[in-house]
Amino acid sequence: MRALTVVPGTAGSLQLTELPDPEPGAGELLVEGLAVGVCGTDREIVRAEYGWAPPGRERLVLGHESLGRVRTAPEGSGFSVGDLVVGVVRRPDPVPCGACARGEFDNCRNGRYTERGIKGIDGYGAQLWCVETDYAVRLDQALADVGVLVEPTTVVAKAWEQVWRVGERAWYEPKRALITGAGPIGLLAAMIGVRQGLDVHVLDLVTEGPKPALVERLGATYHHRGIDEVAGKLEPDVVIEATGVGSLVFSAMRNTAPFGVVCLTGVSSGGRRIEVDAGGVNREMVLENDVVVGSVNANLRHYRQAAEELAAADRDWLTRLITRRVPLESFADAFDARPDDVKVVVELEGGR
Repeated sequence: MRALTVVPGTAGSLQLTELPDPEPGAGELLVEGLAVGVCGTDREIVRAEYGWAPPGRERLVLGHESLGRVRTAPEGSGFSVGDLVVGVVRRPDPVPCGACARGEFDNCRNGRYTERGIKGIDGYGAQLWCVETDYAVRLDQALADVGVLVEPTTVVAKAWEQVWRVGERAWYEPKRALITGAGPIGLLAAMIGVRQGLDVHVLDLVTEGPKPALVERLGATYHHRGIDEVAGKLEPDVVIEATGVGSLVFSAMRNTAPFGVVCLTGVSSGGRRIEVDAGGVNREMVLENDVVVGSVNANLRHYRQAAEELAAADRDWLTRLITRRVPLESFADAFDARPDDVKVVVELEGGR
């Protein structure tokens, strides 16, 4: 089989590698890889900014946004040949910490977790892969063209779960949500917000390309003016921040309605200084009972939530979210970001 592999820490090392077909162990599925999504984390690994190979190995099989079809399944596993599945990314740490021991490995307390295609375990960017049945999630067969969106959807499924858990510390009835960033995470966050019945607004810089139309098709409102102007006028009850831009983060914190909840999902690059009226931010947060919470990764519960969200979503809208499908032979094109990209997918089928 062929797989997308990289030497973590070595720029320019991404290549198609011939590897032996994997043999499933006890309790594992053998899965034919259909597609793998490309995100910012993948590009960071390719640029040698992040990532760890499996112990004793030089190369890491890339890819954590998976989609595949079951070839073989253990008897009594609940899976059948032909099932459409995705694999969970994170595995609990071996100690385990209290969170990992309770299935909340997305909130690992000691950092000894591993992640498929990122940290210490091969990913799903291969024409064949194996996954433990406990870390596989079955999808509706109708999601065959868009099921690769499950993993990014888990990120926002968790974010919305966190928003509601925080808000429900008291009486909670949010009306308006602002999503900052119209990449895949921001758009999927908007999709869930609309399904929850909120008045959803999305802020991004671009004025052309597919993003404004994708937002409008959801029934949400697209903005491209400054964050202070937009958020100051809207006073959203909820902000889901999906850019990691420091100035946007603090502007969002300053401009929520009282009892506002800001959920940060974007990771800042660091190294840039901005001036912040820390005292003013503190005063507003305290006097208005505001909350800022960070959210990363997902556990099995969020994968199931994501599968349900996608199954209930407009299939045509989801298809439009995937703006480029790149054949495996042209894999390098998928890592070359283009202005109109939203979600780029590498198709793994064929060419064995």
